[in-house]
Amino acid sequence: MNPAIRAILSRWKSLDLPGSWLVAGCLFQTVWNIQAGRVPGASIKDYDIFYFDPDDLSESSEAQVQKNAQFLLGDIGVTVEVANQARVHLWYPRHFGQPYPVLTSSEDGIGRFLVLETCVAVRPNDCFAPYGLYGLYQGTLTPNPLTPHAHLFSQKVSSYRQRWDWLKVQEARANHVA
Repeated sequence: MNPAIRAILSRWKSLDLPGSWLVAGCLFQTVWNIQAGRVPGASIKDYDIFYFDPDDLSESSEAQVQKNAQFLLGDIGVTVEVANQARVHLWYPRHFGQPYPVLTSSEDGIGRFLVLETCVAVRPNDCFAPYGLYGLYQGTLTPNPLTPHAHLFSQKVSSYRQRWDWLKVQEARANHVA
């Protein structure tokens, strides 16, 4: 296992974030690193935590949550980024140039990652993978019909395949829609 993931999960309760999950990159990249014979945490840029607080959509509140996470997890030696999924629709269009729906939960956001196989999250004693884990372990990359941004998908695929050249692109299938 990735020691940074273990450390984050061991301190999970102290974060005290509603609807929170450790998500995406640190998880699937750990799997692919292990499959490639690398150190589990090799080249992982950051460790993302999603939470859901629809009662406070302010940037300042999210920044305070980030500051608290840094205080609680800063000694682990990895970059941890915390994001309130209730406010993604406010910044996503500006950042990515694409529309984004108002989310109803952290799980709703996790299910909208560009690549189906990366729609995965964990927290102590729980895993959320709305499209299953088979593709993740098989090294497939399938566009998510819920987030049909072909150029952003292509950018992700290119980035992943530079590090794990054995990953294979799959066509989107209608039965993957949640």
